[in-house]
Amino acid sequence: MNLTSYTHIYFLGIGGIGMSALARYFVAQNIEVAGYDKTKTELTTTLSDLGIAINFEDEVSTIPSHFLNADDTLVVYTPAIPKGHRQFNYFKEANFKIVKRAELLGHITKNTFCLAVAGTHGKTTTSAILGHLLYSCDVPVTAFLGGISQNYNSNFISNGTEVSVVEADEFDRSFLTLSPNFACITSMDADHLDIYGEASALKDSFVAFSKCIEVGGKLFIKNGLPLEGITYGIEDNADYSVQNIRINEGSYVFDVKTPTTLIKDFKFNLPGRHNLSNALIALAMAVEFGCPHQQLAKALASFSGVKRRFSYHIKNENLVYIDDYAHHPEEIKAVYQAVSEMYPGKMVTVIFQPHLFSRTRDFIDDFAAALSHFDKVLLLEIYPAREMPIPGVDSAWLLSKINNPDKQLVSKTELLRILNQNTSQVVLSLGAGDIGEEVYQIKQTLNHAS
Repeated sequence: MNLTSYTHIYFLGIGGIGMSALARYFVAQNIEVAGYDKTKTELTTTLSDLGIAINFEDEVSTIPSHFLNADDTLVVYTPAIPKGHRQFNYFKEANFKIVKRAELLGHITKNTFCLAVAGTHGKTTTSAILGHLLYSCDVPVTAFLGGISQNYNSNFISNGTEVSVVEADEFDRSFLTLSPNFACITSMDADHLDIYGEASALKDSFVAFSKCIEVGGKLFIKNGLPLEGITYGIEDNADYSVQNIRINEGSYVFDVKTPTTLIKDFKFNLPGRHNLSNALIALAMAVEFGCPHQQLAKALASFSGVKRRFSYHIKNENLVYIDDYAHHPEEIKAVYQAVSEMYPGKMVTVIFQPHLFSRTRDFIDDFAAALSHFDKVLLLEIYPAREMPIPGVDSAWLLSKINNPDKQLVSKTELLRILNQNTSQVVLSLGAGDIGEEVYQIKQTLNHAS
């Protein structure tokens, strides 16, 4: 694929977090961009502000006329686009060049020094930290993120195009289109079993990804994973290890043991051992890339986090409200660990919206066990995303398995009424569906109740 032959790029699903980062990239390259999405969101509004024409009606007539030339228009789509999509089928029947988002990302990064972040958890935070570290060390980097970096208020960081940072997405094996120079694997927990069928097939895909690394490249792996590479871990014997962990005014302070030295007194503001692990692997990749230790320490201390990744919306002596994207049992457990460490002895209410019928079915007991740790559980109905309902799989079933007497199934409308009577000192909203759109109202309700 010769990208230089295209003067126009049309995105089907342009409002997706990964798609919108690519749209921003091409705008920066002075390529004309337009696209379709199902609904208006904060992301589509920011893209429109860049001058991108976006339509929200699946009709061929809504496609701008100057994007109807197959010779100069490339069409990019997300797997979430349904088979019966009118615009997609028009482009297909008219013989436009059509590529998946992952294929295009692989092509863009092919001629860069690519650092790829893979794993079933931690990709977005790790890649955001890594992009920030390289940018702060004056590396000519472009980072495509799966979330909104608080430092840049964007999912796209650009300081040049010689180096790239990408999330290597295991969903539908998209990461096999990449050819990274450095790659890390943060975790290989079972997930996406609607795609893979068996956990072993998911693990096989990570093994296949590890073989996509360019000759002479480096693989970084969480200590304990069944792969060979540079290892990293927390207070263990890994090649890169966090040591001497302290908490100072709500921030971690720690040392990093590398294969050759000990670097002292890093500061990191995100809570939770899972985030500490994310920071470590980003540091390890940046160190191996050649970034100076002193600049890295300053950059890490200035990292502000990623929207919907342990995002504080209320933080005072009487009440804390945190919103997080956690949608897998291991992620819920990580959030609980972080809250317990930062707010010991405080009463914690969790609001959880399950994501996907298949994921709820496949990990029902693990979800129940993870949620049972909290003092109070408010459970919303399952967010279906791309799926049709599965008979017998619903939030009532999950609720019945949660071992906690203070639990209830609630609608979004009931949720606000219940929160009006809130007595918990810490409130969490978790999930990968549309619960993030409720954050403002939850915040307003909690502030009023307190």
